[in-house]
Amino acid sequence: MVRLTLDLIAKNSNLKPRKEETTSQYLKKITHINFSDRNIDAIDNLSLCKNLSVLYLYDNRISQITNLNFATNLTHLYLQNNYISCIENLRSLKKLEKLYLGGNYIAVIEGLEGLEGLRELHVESQRLPLGEKLLFDPRTLHSLAKSLSILNISNNNIDDIRDLEILENLNQLIAVDNQLLHVKDLEFLLNKLMKLWKMDLNGNPVCLKPKYRDRLILVSKSLEFLDGKEIKKMERQFLINWKASKDAKKISKKKNTNKEDASNSYLKIPSK
Repeated sequence: MVRLTLDLIAKNSNLKPRKEETTSQYLKKITHINFSDRNIDAIDNLSLCKNLSVLYLYDNRISQITNLNFATNLTHLYLQNNYISCIENLRSLKKLEKLYLGGNYIAVIEGLEGLEGLRELHVESQRLPLGEKLLFDPRTLHSLAKSLSILNISNNNIDDIRDLEILENLNQLIAVDNQLLHVKDLEFLLNKLMKLWKMDLNGNPVCLKPKYRDRLILVSKSLEFLDGKEIKKMERQFLINWKASKDAKKISKKKNTNKEDASNSYLKIPSK
């Protein structure tokens, strides 16, 4: 197994130090580190890399997120396809904007409190025990309520996403290949997420429900793409007109029924 150390970074960096530079000075200049697919199983103390902004560690064997407290300038963190089971030790990464954790062993989205600049969270395809689903810690959702704009929770056996209503600035939601079943739950969510313009739910049972697409288009004025297909203005207007016509007929029918009831009541002869 391999630990990610300062020595390893110095030896493998494309950025070559100047003759007069010390290793310490050289490491401070590094902004990007890419050690993806290198059998890395642990992160050592990298605190000399104070200007690190992008860290690629996907396709490794990391089981625990450690020793990143120093990385206060980190904006992008790629940890897909490792052996991570818990989101932890990230709260000092105040500038983090994009976090990639797909393909790990995470059962609960938690530990992201304080990351108020996080705009993208990718947690697709967690390797969960049979029958388990990915869950959301309300504290983390509350913390991300104003910042998160892109969320990928695909292929996680999820059957309910109403808790995501708190993510008021979410504009892209990718939740393909889950177990979402009820159109009403999605209508509820879309009524809350006023900035959502792209949603992909392909591979969920709900997609097979009658009028699924029509109902979601009608309930959301902001949605522009649904399941990879653009919502044309003509399509939306047709559905709006159709619903208005249907509602008008219902109201008219109700009025006529009320009139008939009133007329029948007036004509009814009281029994002796």
